[in-house]
Amino acid sequence: MKASKLAELLGGRLEGEDVELIAAAGLEEAREGDVSFCKDSKHVSLVESTKASAVLLPEDWDKSLPSCVIRVKDPNLACMAAAKLFAPPEPKREPKVHPTAIIDETVKIGDAVHIGAYTIIEKGAEIGPGAVIEAQVFIGEGCKIGAGTHIYPQVTLREGTIVGKDCIFHCGVRIGGDGYGFVNGRRDDGTVYIEKIPQLGIVEIGDGVEIGSNTTIDRARIGRTYIGPMTKIDNLVQIGHNVKVKGYSGLIAQSGIAGSTEIGYGCLIWAQAGISGHIKIADGVQVGPQAGVPQSLDGSLKYVIGSPAMSMKDLASVTLAPKMIMKLKTELKALKAELLSKGNA
Repeated sequence: MKASKLAELLGGRLEGEDVELIAAAGLEEAREGDVSFCKDSKHVSLVESTKASAVLLPEDWDKSLPSCVIRVKDPNLACMAAAKLFAPPEPKREPKVHPTAIIDETVKIGDAVHIGAYTIIEKGAEIGPGAVIEAQVFIGEGCKIGAGTHIYPQVTLREGTIVGKDCIFHCGVRIGGDGYGFVNGRRDDGTVYIEKIPQLGIVEIGDGVEIGSNTTIDRARIGRTYIGPMTKIDNLVQIGHNVKVKGYSGLIAQSGIAGSTEIGYGCLIWAQAGISGHIKIADGVQVGPQAGVPQSLDGSLKYVIGSPAMSMKDLASVTLAPKMIMKLKTELKALKAELLSKGNA
């Protein structure tokens, strides 16, 4: 594709050579024939050294220019759009049921559904119109899958799980397993016991939810574990029993939410953050990477970090305090030495 054609499709303005483009790539790994992007002038050195044939730059870029530039409003979004133009088309799943799939006769299947090889769907389940169920998926008794939902290989949906429409579950997602529910103690005779608490509830997933590979969501002890509409969950996230995520939130890799916690609308839980059980996170709060949240956050702080989680200002004061003390000790030692030397003079 010519750079001029790409500029037209992106609503941008071409400056320089009208080169031939075949792919999109980052500035550092780009090769001849690639289009790349930069949105921040602090990366001007990468723009100067890139091997990309064309670079998408902001309309107000006033730094050095490559031989082919396409000026756009938002280089990041424009590059994403360009990548889609160059990417090969995704595989299309035709409406059919593979002969190796094992489907109970009571299952209700909507129109234009694809069910892949070696998938198992147990009695009483319902699959909505246009859903795609890839190979080796397990769908337990009484599950309901909404229209247009796409479930990739080796996903497990335990009994009773409800899934909304237009969801995406990536490989290895596990929904509806038992949460950590045990009672332990010591009997009158001194022996220790640990007994399992039955996990009798379900998991319900709202419309437009996307769940990354190998994420687990536990069924409720009673009632439901709920993931609200348009929530986006990364790979390797753990969500405990009876958790409620109201919707339009993001949970990033290796974050963990303990049981019965409530996450508000529009929250963002960053990578490896841990949130204790039976607390509430207010709408719009962000929990920073590796933060530990032991108690409810009422929204007075919109971003917390550290363990226990606190504001950036408070964390900075806690982090800097030891350094300030060491500095004062060094200065005090030097001052004592100076006073002693003057006293001996």
